[in-house]
Amino acid sequence: MNVDLLWMLVIFALTVIFIMWRPFGINESIPTSIAACIILLLGIVPLSDILNIFEIVSGASITILSTIVMSIVLESIGFFRWAATNLSAKANGSGIKLFWYINLLCFLMTLFFNNDGSILITTPIIIRTLSLLQLKPHQKIPYLISGALVATAASAPIGVSNLANLIALKIVGLDLNSYAAMMFVPSMLGVGCITISLFYLFKRDISIKVSTIRGRETAFSGYTSGKLAHPLLPKRDKEEPIDWKMFRLCIGIVIAIRISFFVLAPWGIPTEWPAIVGAILLIIIRWYKRKMGVMDVLKKSPWHILLFAFSMYVIIYGLHNVGMTTLIINLFGDSVGKDPLYAIFIMGILLTVLSNICNNLPSIMIGTLAIKEMGLDLQTMQVAYLGNVIGSDIGSLLLPMGTLATLLWIHTLRQYNISMNWGKYLRVTLFVVPASLILSLFGLYVWTTYFIF
Repeated sequence: MNVDLLWMLVIFALTVIFIMWRPFGINESIPTSIAACIILLLGIVPLSDILNIFEIVSGASITILSTIVMSIVLESIGFFRWAATNLSAKANGSGIKLFWYINLLCFLMTLFFNNDGSILITTPIIIRTLSLLQLKPHQKIPYLISGALVATAASAPIGVSNLANLIALKIVGLDLNSYAAMMFVPSMLGVGCITISLFYLFKRDISIKVSTIRGRETAFSGYTSGKLAHPLLPKRDKEEPIDWKMFRLCIGIVIAIRISFFVLAPWGIPTEWPAIVGAILLIIIRWYKRKMGVMDVLKKSPWHILLFAFSMYVIIYGLHNVGMTTLIINLFGDSVGKDPLYAIFIMGILLTVLSNICNNLPSIMIGTLAIKEMGLDLQTMQVAYLGNVIGSDIGSLLLPMGTLATLLWIHTLRQYNISMNWGKYLRVTLFVVPASLILSLFGLYVWTTYFIF
């Protein structure tokens, strides 16, 4: 066996293990950074590629980071409290209504931010809501796991909702508008299938009466006046009334920035520029209205995402240089090139397997690099890549290690002393994910063959 290949397999395996294990609570960027340094020192990835790698990952990383900064500002002006209280009020005592509202919230959060940011935002909101409604620990699980799966799968419909999708778009020559035109409908079939399957799986558990919070005063007037609107609300809500003019202005800016990604795409304006503008605007507005500085943003922002993305891509380049993509090309290249249906299903299922073994971020990058070198025509290359995305965004949900978002979700649950083991997780995902994956892949073939191309 080639020595470089052996080194890369060992480095990659150890990196994935440490990302999933996170001993002593270490950040995921630490094992990837150590691995990247070793790969560079061994010469598997030459130093001449460093600038090229940084150019590929920097824009996508800054976009994701900026949207997370915007979410931090929204949290500080009362968005989490507003969302939790409104979810509780709108449920109106119905566990079934609460289920649908929670899943809608998680879906929209991913569309407006990103899958990792959505998990970090919605999980505390859901826990807060369920506690507000006095649900018992076992009654919380259906809502928490449904929200997590929907939030993660919802990164497929638009390319800007996922770090890996954003990075890989450049490689296959797709812009955000083209991606959404080809991908939104097929991936929504998968997201819808997941949500409906979860509803029928948990129907008995969620057909319960929950505590009722009545009236719009609970959701609005109580915060406006600064008075405690419900005895279950934490005391700090009474002390921090929401400035509704600022609240609506900030929400409007977030929506406008999201729309601008697609409006500006035809002019070749990178997504990071409007994302940065949006983050700065929210920080300035908050400072002007509340005289709050940027220390909370500096402390809470996951700056390590830049290092994580860069280091992971060095690892991917290393696997590419020692022949991993060549192996995929040799095994699947001829079959993928035969027909778009073959391309979609082969790459979708391959990425499902790879993602659940070694996480979807490196997997989609390896798959995309392999597709780029298969000598495919543009149409086949693009649908094969979109099959990649479905496998890495929906198929990857089978196991907790499949996505960074799922790992973050489990880590967040542990912080709130909520038990979630692999057995509980697999009993759900084995029921809902395979059918949703197949439906999305087939939908992609029908949609792109008969409606797009």
